[in-house]
Amino acid sequence: MCLLMPYFTPATASHLGGHLSLPHRIHLVLRELMPEHQHPTRETLRAKLRNFYRKLETKGYGQGPGKLKLIIRRDQLLEDAFNQIMCYSRKDLQRSKLYVSFVGEEGLDYSGPSREFFFLVSRELFNPYYGLFEYSANDTYTVQISPMSAFVDNHHEWFRFSGRILGMALIHQYLLDAFFTRPFYKGLLRIPCDLSDLEYLDEEFHQSLQWMKDNDIDDMLDLSFTVNEEVFGQITERELKPGGANIPVSEKNKKEYIERMVKWRIERGVVHQTESLVRGFYEVVDARLVSVFDARELELVIAGTAEIDLTDWRNNTEYRGGYHDNHIVIRWFWAAVERFNNEQRLRLLQFVTGTSSIPYEGFASLRGSNGPRRFCVEKWGKVTSLPRAHTCFNRLDLPPYPSFSVLYEKLLTAVEETSTFGLE
Repeated sequence: MCLLMPYFTPATASHLGGHLSLPHRIHLVLRELMPEHQHPTRETLRAKLRNFYRKLETKGYGQGPGKLKLIIRRDQLLEDAFNQIMCYSRKDLQRSKLYVSFVGEEGLDYSGPSREFFFLVSRELFNPYYGLFEYSANDTYTVQISPMSAFVDNHHEWFRFSGRILGMALIHQYLLDAFFTRPFYKGLLRIPCDLSDLEYLDEEFHQSLQWMKDNDIDDMLDLSFTVNEEVFGQITERELKPGGANIPVSEKNKKEYIERMVKWRIERGVVHQTESLVRGFYEVVDARLVSVFDARELELVIAGTAEIDLTDWRNNTEYRGGYHDNHIVIRWFWAAVERFNNEQRLRLLQFVTGTSSIPYEGFASLRGSNGPRRFCVEKWGKVTSLPRAHTCFNRLDLPPYPSFSVLYEKLLTAVEETSTFGLE
C-alpha cells in the first residue's frame, strides 16, 4: 500500500486555486492557438496518428488476450490506481486489454469507465496540491514537475506511475485532464530544449536571456558562469561549468552561457524526477514509435483541446428515439447549451462522454466503446426524470420536457450534480 498525501496544508493550498479549472483550460488553448505559435496541420498529424496506431495494433498493443483489470474506489482513486498499475509488468502494460470498474457501480467497461478513470486520475495526480507538480511561472493553467517533489515520500515511484498513466492514455486513446508545459513534452520525448522553450516556463527569465542574445553585452554586464540557487532558504552560488566562478560572460562566450542557463533553469531540481517519469512512460510504449511526434503534436494527442465549437458539436450529433435536429426539444437543448457558460458546456461534455477534452480533429472523432462514436441524444424517460448519460456510447438520454425552462433546469442539475455513469 502506498499513499500520496497532500504536500500542502489546506491553508497553503487555498491560494493554488485547486486544479486546472475549466475556464483556465480554455484560456490556455486560446493562447496556444494564437498565430505566433507553430502548429502541426491536421492532415500531417492525422497521417502520423493513423500510422502510429496501425503500428501499435500490428505489435499487439492493448489487444490481449491478457487483461489489465483495475477495480477502483472513487474515494481512494489515486491509491488504488497506483497500487494496481505499479504491480503490472512491462509486457502486461503493453499487451493486455484494459478494463476499469468503479466499486459499487453497475456497468461493464465499454470504454466509459476507462475514459472517466483517465479523466479523474489525471485531474488528481497532476494537481499541485500533492506536491509532485507545480504551476508554471506564467499561469495557473499549465503544470510542470516541481523541484519540491523531492520531499514527497516515494516520489520516484509516483513519477514512474505518472509516466505509466501518460503511456496508457496514449496507447488506449484516452485524453487526460491536464495541460503541461512545452518543455515537459520535450523531456518526455528526450528532445533538447532551447531558449524559446523558456517562454513556457518563466517569461521574465526568458526575456532576460533573449535580451542578452539580441544585444552586445561587452562592458554592460558583470556576470560569470554561475547562478544563485535557494536551498532551504539559503542562497548559494552554483557554477554552470567547472571553474565557472572565474569565467566572465562576454559577447564571445554568451551563447554557451545562455545554453547552460537554459539547461539549468529547465532541469533545476527535477532531473531525477523527469528520468523516473520518462522511464514509466517508455515501460508502456516503445520510444521508437513515439519518436514520430514532436512536442506540440504529442501535447494534442495526450491532452486534446478544450476549445468547444458549438457548430461542430451540433453538426456531429446524432439523434434517436424520434428526435431530430429540428425537433422542438432538440432546439431547446441546443438553446440551453448556447446559454451555458464555457465551464458548463465542458461539464456537459464530461457528463456524457467521460471527459471534457475534445480530440484535436473535433467532435467527429469522439470515441466510444469500439472506435469512433459521435455524440448522441436519445428520447427517453418521463418529464419528471433528470437526463442520464451513457459514457460508453457518448449518449445523452433526454426526456421530452414540456418547456425550455424545465429542460434547462433539469439538464443543468444533471450536469452539476451527477458524477457516476449509467448503463442500460
